[in-house]
Amino acid sequence: MIKYDVEKVRTFALVGHGDSGKTSLTEAMLFDAQMTTRLGKIEQGNTITDYDPKEIKRGISINSSLAYLNWKDSIYYIIDTPGYLDFIIDAKSSLQVVDCAIIVVCGVSGVEVQTEKVWEYSEEFKLPRVFFVNKLDRERADFDRVSASIRENFGQNAVPVQLPIGTEENFQGIIDLLKMKAYYFLADKDGKNKVEEKDIPDDLLDKAKKYHQMMMETVAEFDDELLMKYLDGEELTQEEIAKCLKGAILARKVFPILCGSATKNIGIELLLEFIREYFPNPIELPDISARDLKEQKDIQVKRALDNAPFTALVFKTITDPYVGNLTYFRVFSGELSADAQVYNSSQDIENKVGKIFRMQGKDQTPISKVSAGEIGAIAKLKKINTGDTLCDKEFPIVFPKVEYPEPIMRLAISPKSKGDEDKLSIAINRIQEEEPSIKIYRDEDTGQTIIAGMGESHLDVVIETMETKFGVEIEKSTPKIGYKETIRKKVQAEGKYKRQSGGRGQYGHCFVEFEPLERGKGFEFVDKIVGGVIPKQYRPAVEKGIVEAMKNGVVAGYPTIDIRATLYDGSYHTVDSSEMAFKVAGSLAFKKGAAMADPILLEPIYDLEVIVPKEYMGDIIGDLNSKRGRIMGMDEAGKGKQNIKAQVPLAEMFRYSIDLRSITQGRGTFTMRFSHYEEVPPQIAQEIIEKAKKENDSES
Repeated sequence: MIKYDVEKVRTFALVGHGDSGKTSLTEAMLFDAQMTTRLGKIEQGNTITDYDPKEIKRGISINSSLAYLNWKDSIYYIIDTPGYLDFIIDAKSSLQVVDCAIIVVCGVSGVEVQTEKVWEYSEEFKLPRVFFVNKLDRERADFDRVSASIRENFGQNAVPVQLPIGTEENFQGIIDLLKMKAYYFLADKDGKNKVEEKDIPDDLLDKAKKYHQMMMETVAEFDDELLMKYLDGEELTQEEIAKCLKGAILARKVFPILCGSATKNIGIELLLEFIREYFPNPIELPDISARDLKEQKDIQVKRALDNAPFTALVFKTITDPYVGNLTYFRVFSGELSADAQVYNSSQDIENKVGKIFRMQGKDQTPISKVSAGEIGAIAKLKKINTGDTLCDKEFPIVFPKVEYPEPIMRLAISPKSKGDEDKLSIAINRIQEEEPSIKIYRDEDTGQTIIAGMGESHLDVVIETMETKFGVEIEKSTPKIGYKETIRKKVQAEGKYKRQSGGRGQYGHCFVEFEPLERGKGFEFVDKIVGGVIPKQYRPAVEKGIVEAMKNGVVAGYPTIDIRATLYDGSYHTVDSSEMAFKVAGSLAFKKGAAMADPILLEPIYDLEVIVPKEYMGDIIGDLNSKRGRIMGMDEAGKGKQNIKAQVPLAEMFRYSIDLRSITQGRGTFTMRFSHYEEVPPQIAQEIIEKAKKENDSES
């Protein structure tokens, strides 16, 4: 095993919109570094990082995947992340553990919705980043238009450091604006590109000088000495520009724009060399925030010191029902050897490490240890979740966990075979360990098991994983609504239970007043019995009978809420009365009283916040009105966006993620949380009541 100095380690994520070419770029980098003997193709299902059968079937990345390569004297750890909306949250976990981000932008489509999202994630983790404009060999590819779009969206400090030579099918090379040289990529008989350095062609020289000037102005602005020299008209040397550019990238002051074509393998060697020369190594990055569990205080962990206590963060777990889990982690300080003990401070559990692997897609290479700055994987750790901190037990710390957005789409799931309930339970536990953006819970109102995720495709993939990995066939359906019932009038009702059939009989008799309470007050029971007409030992039984009867309301069988029941009169029999008899009497009183008290059906109302570009406001408000929503207010959300606040019935919201995506071309986001219950409109209530009666009849 080769030991790399930490200064030679580069760790970065490829992020960007779906179909921008991140996986193909990974393939090209591995190929040019001679880690593979052929360029894998997504359409052929043979790429290194899209190895999951679900990814091959769909032709897209679903999970973040790890690869590595050796380039000259350095080692690169690459995380290829998903870019499609339902799966892009996986990129966030990866960005927490890398030192730099390469934002891949399609040379045809330009900046898209998820380009903006991964920029926000990169900002959140304060990552240096560069842009790579890909697919410049495609029809309608336009580097000038796309680079201008990048600068418009992300600021003028995003600056080209390369230019393409040729367009579309004639794309053949790259101009390096730092060296002011042209590089042509000529395919040889083995499919590898031979790189030839030449002078910049005459027809592109003026354009190259213009972009070179733009680059120098942008870079020099962040070095006072260099800026004065530039303003005085002195020529800046290549070494001066390079040194300043490296510092500006690290300080997140400049975001270079590079270009190429991954599938044609044009510009990839230049990108690999740019990474070696200009990307920060772990030592150059700031210390990391953590919580010292022993001292109970916030601290800063120094990066990349091999002789420091071991600290690492788990950013991915994969579960296999046969071989156990595989835990991916980034080491921030110290080192971890195979067969050592490791402490999971997030779960307060110590584990024996077996083998440590360096991952190339799904392929595992055993290594003796993993050092500061590197990424490794361990099999069969117990009780481990994505986001957990691994450390030295004598130096117990925890790193902050990634904050995931609330899931936006829900489905009810159940096993098709009742004998598979245990399998489903195992699958649920394992999925929640590896998928922090998925929530699975039991709805107390409906009794259903609910799975919630980031969209329809996300849920489909997770359910498919549960079925294929754990051998359980799953039935999925739209979740039931947790409707409630209540009353609107004060009434008095009698409940009398009398039974005589030889021997001891049953006798319970009560008078109860029922009245509505304010929404959210629940249930109140008041004992106003005077003179012992019902003995004290039987009065709680009346309450129990009422509470049990409230579970199945008189309108459509839904639970009744927000009422006060006042027990004020009744009678008893010294021999035949019992707790059971008064419990039945209480139940009868409720059923009779609720039916007389103008009962109504209630539905859950949710607070909704929708953030959209201003141009979609009218369509969003119209759509919410059509969903029986009430607009509660609007606020500026910055960057040309508006925050629309509304209250909407849950019954209208199950497919809102799909509707919002359609209306805003994927540029809208929303969050929702329960607010209160309110009356269902009569026409809709009638439909719900009829449906509930049919279901009850079919079950009886």
